[in-house]
Formats: sequence, C-alpha cells, structure tokens
Amino acid sequence: MAFITRLVANSGKSFASRLLIRCDKSGTNSWAICRSLSGLPRDQLSDRPNERQLIDNMSIEDIGDALNGVTEEQMDLRSTVRKFVEKELPEDTVQVMDRESNWSQFRKFWTKLGSMGLLGVTAESRFGGLELGYFEHSLVMEEISRCCAAIGLSYGAHSNLCVNQLTLNASEDQKQKYLPKLIDGSHVGALAMSEVSSGSDVVSMRTVAQRHKDYYVLNGSKFWITNALEADVLFVYAKTSDRGITPFIIEKGMEGFSIGQSIDKLGMRGSPTGELVFDNCKVPVANLVGQVDKGVYVLMSGLDYERLVLSAGPLGIMQSACEVAFSYAHQRSQFGQPIGHFQILQAKMADMYTRLSSSRAYLYNTARAVDEYKRRNGRIPLGSASPFTKECAGVILSLSETATQLALDAIQIMGGNGYSNEYSAGRLLRDAKLYEIGAGTQEIRRWLIGRQLNKLYQ
Repeated sequence: MAFITRLVANSGKSFASRLLIRCDKSGTNSWAICRSLSGLPRDQLSDRPNERQLIDNMSIEDIGDALNGVTEEQMDLRSTVRKFVEKELPEDTVQVMDRESNWSQFRKFWTKLGSMGLLGVTAESRFGGLELGYFEHSLVMEEISRCCAAIGLSYGAHSNLCVNQLTLNASEDQKQKYLPKLIDGSHVGALAMSEVSSGSDVVSMRTVAQRHKDYYVLNGSKFWITNALEADVLFVYAKTSDRGITPFIIEKGMEGFSIGQSIDKLGMRGSPTGELVFDNCKVPVANLVGQVDKGVYVLMSGLDYERLVLSAGPLGIMQSACEVAFSYAHQRSQFGQPIGHFQILQAKMADMYTRLSSSRAYLYNTARAVDEYKRRNGRIPLGSASPFTKECAGVILSLSETATQLALDAIQIMGGNGYSNEYSAGRLLRDAKLYEIGAGTQEIRRWLIGRQLNKLYQ
C-alpha cells in the first residue's frame, strides 16, 4: 500500500480512480484503504467515460498512447511524472545545469523521486518499490528524459543498473540492507563495469578482487561511471580469476575506496560522471553478489533490461526535439507566414513525427512483450539464453540513431537559433549522441543482432 499512498499524494483523482479499480479486485479491505486515500466515493467508478468520450478529449500524444495500447492507468502515470518533472526541471534550470556541468539540487530532487516510489519502479513493495513492469519503468524514464536527458541518464543508472540488478540478484540480507534507502532517495546508486582499457571487452577488465579470510581486497579503477560523484552504493564488477568476474556491493566510505577525476563531457553534463579508484579496498564477503566467477551471467542478464529501459532516454529526447522544433516553426515567420507552412518544412516535420511514432511503438511493444514473458514464465535463469536479446539491442540501436537525427532536424528547422546555445536544440544533439556509445556501442549492438540472427540458421 505504500506505493499507492505516494502516487495518490502526487497525482490527481484520475490516477487514484485507476488504482481504486485495480485494488477493488483484491478484496474489500484493499478497497477501503484505497478509497480512503483517494477521497473518491465508490459509485464514481461506474461513471467512467466511454471510448468515444475518451477519444474526443485526447490530445495528439494521448491518441499515440491509445494506438500503442497504453492503458489509462499508464497514461495517468505518465501524466503524473510529466507534471512533476516539468515543475522540478524547468528549461532555465536545465540550461544552467548544462553550462555548469553541475546541479546543486541533485540530492533534493532525488529524495522527491524517492517519495513517489519512482526510484524502485520494478522493485518489491516491501522495500518501498512499486512492483510494476519495465513498460512503466520506460514511461518514467521517457518523461524525465524529455525534460532533462542528463537527469534521465542518472535516473536510469540508479533505478535500473543498480536497483533493478539488486532486485534480481542480491541476497535477502543484501536487499534488506540496501534497497530501502536506494528506493526512498536517501542513497544514490550506480553500476561500475567500464574501465579505461576495458569497455566492450568486459572480461579484459583489470580491477581485481582477492579473497582474504572474511573479506575481499579490490584494486583497480573504473571509468565513465554515471553517478560516480554522488553514489552511496555501487554495483561493481571485478575479476576474481583469470576468466571469471564477480559483482560486489561497494559503499561510499569503505576503506581504500575513493572518487577519482570528474569527467568533462560533451553532453549529459548535468549527470555526474567520474572515475572510481580502489586501492586495497576491503569489502566484506557478505557484499559479494551471487556466485564467485559467475558475474558474467549477472552482467549479461541485466544488459537486456538495461538496453530496454535506457532506450526510453532517446525517446524522451525525440519528443523534446519535436516539441521545440514544431513550436518554433509556428512562431518564426518569413515571407509573411510561419515557416511551418512551407511544404519543405512540413515534410521535415512529418518525417520527424513518423520517426518518433515508430520509435515509440518499437520500444513500447518490446517492453510489453518482456513484461508479459516475465509474467507468464518468471525470471530467465542465469546462464540461459534470453529470447529478447536481439530485440532489446535493436530498440536501443534504432532509437539512439533516430534521436540524434531528430535533434539535427530540430537544429535545421530552427536555423541560426538552433545553432545557438540560447536554445535547447544543440543540447539535445549532444545528449542524444551518448546513447550511440553508452550501454554498448552501435557497432557492438549490430554485431550482437547479427550473431543472434545467424543462430537461427545453424
């Protein structure tokens, strides 16, 4: 019930009514609790609008949601998150964040996300999570990224790469110790795999962990780590044998662990990125996740979900690019009329819109399929082949390139103003490019999809 309390407190009665409908199916007691939270009388549930009324009241984006099979409850979740981030991340704030490569309100914003349960969308309710699917997780990621892609990236690193990995792989004791504070926003999470000399070739990492009685000693460094400068809890991979890697839970303040340099980036400048240094870092055996030397299975199993949810980042950027460009095309006039009335720009806007719509359909349908598979079959066992590897790789491959193109299109529509840092179009381009590199490069994604396709003919 905790997640209902948080979301009702931060949403309108429309979302509350959807929750009431769901709760009513679970029994009278749940109904009574939900009704008291929302303030809605029971008889109002029978007054839901029919399909014709819903369509008449829909915006263009609402119709897009309807075409993609988004439920009313999911639409209300989107609306709740959108209103929240538009208030907390206005364009002026995001522009300053981008220029200064820093945001002093990062922690305060994180606790607000936590108060709504949004930091644990896929986590269990007993730890403060919402127990929803990757579809809903993607919706939240999309809406945050629409307002600020940099904070969206940090959100994805925390809620998916860290919280979701702990939810799937941590022991009961580890979950009880770490998840509550990560989900309520008291702590910031991160995942650390990449190194200066080890990116796509993950098993070549040089960070090592050696066993000493009841603890391990880690030595090495990690680079390009999202949230490194803010993280309290980190999901870190280290080599425990010549070809075996193992994940560990590292806490801020552990002996021998420190933060190295902050990385000055082209884009995503509001997302704190840096280096982690392990100099004889002592880690209790209790902080080892899973089995020794089996970390590659943990890593690979998480990559599908990572690629899927992070794909909502470029989708949010696309939405923002369309909004900025289309609005500008109807405010800017040349030759006595808005430039959006010229056919050549109408063609560009049409291309942007159809690419946005097809990208949204690709992501939403893949996320829905992953959730349905999990509902029917449970979690895919570690070491077993995932049926969604090429699909998840394909989604982020397609959406990341499309986001970069739509940002370029937005700049072109806006002309000189698009090239000026006074407007957001240039930032959108710099932010979008990250998704063609992070979470596996485009080249690795194409290689992976090709390898999966070849297996069908063996």
